Amino acid sequence: MARFGIIGSAGRMGQAIAVALEESDHTLAGGVDADEPAGALAGNCDALVDFSSPAALSDNLRAARGSNIPILIGTTGLEQSEFDAIAEASDHIPVLQTGNTSLGVTLLAHLVREAAARLGPDWDIEVLEMHHRMKVDAPSGTAKLLGEAAASGRGINLADHRDAVRDGHTGARREGDIGFASLRGGTVAGDHSVILAGAEERITLSHSAENRMIFAHGAVRGCEWLIGREPGRYTMDDVLGLSST
Repeated sequence: MARFGIIGSAGRMGQAIAVALEESDHTLAGGVDADEPAGALAGNCDALVDFSSPAALSDNLRAARGSNIPILIGTTGLEQSEFDAIAEASDHIPVLQTGNTSLGVTLLAHLVREAAARLGPDWDIEVLEMHHRMKVDAPSGTAKLLGEAAASGRGINLADHRDAVRDGHTGARREGDIGFASLRGGTVAGDHSVILAGAEERITLSHSAENRMIFAHGAVRGCEWLIGREPGRYTMDDVLGLSST
């Protein structure tokens, strides 16, 4: 049994994780929200789960380091400066950062990586995602995760091959690009598809989230796995044992 602290506890994911903890063998040590420091919370728990905001990430990492406990970061919309801060913190504590804590999405990303590695660059790759109308960032963190998986499979840098905006007379599609399309509406928890389109054939790998609790249960499992690990930067692939396959 471990004590979990939730950063962003009043948010949708924070509330879902609290419910998931009630259904597990672990306990909720407490939670903090906007403008509330995480330092005191970190000193009273075995691990932190952060689903707050990019602006709070630096302070949250500092709180985890100060108490020498692991932190799982599910916050999306991160910029390079935040990724740099995560990398620096991972020299001192275990850090698991992911755009999606679903075990199903984790396996999907693995399959996307494998498919992209085995199919040639003449197969076009498109990432399509849809979320509820209240989501504020696009493409979603999961879409970016899937795009990174495809780029990794091809051995390329996603930043150099990303095509996320198409409007007007854009010209023909560049070979090797990885495209993104974002849809928003209703109460969709999260739908993602990766389309690999070749000459006269097409493969679609997809995942549909029917309830936010899949992410909450995945976050609890990921944080549970993180406790007791050596300092380092981890992913959900590590949780499922996919990193070495």
